[in-house]
Amino acid sequence: MDQAEPTESYCPAPAAPARVVAGPPYADCLECGEPTEYGVRTPGVVLCPVCEWQDAQRTACSG
Repeated sequence: MDQAEPTESYCPAPAAPARVVAGPPYADCLECGEPTEYGVRTPGVVLCPVCEWQDAQRTACSG
């Protein structure tokens, strides 16, 4: 078999904050309250790396 072209994924990429603002101060995770990698002025939902990974696992498509 020839693998010249990679296949495209049918799953959308996990959502990330629209505009990341650097810290410190760092925002707290909206699910567990731990510090995140995002500054407090980052708009949208900010999650810590663990909660981001868990959210990606929950929303990943199967197949």
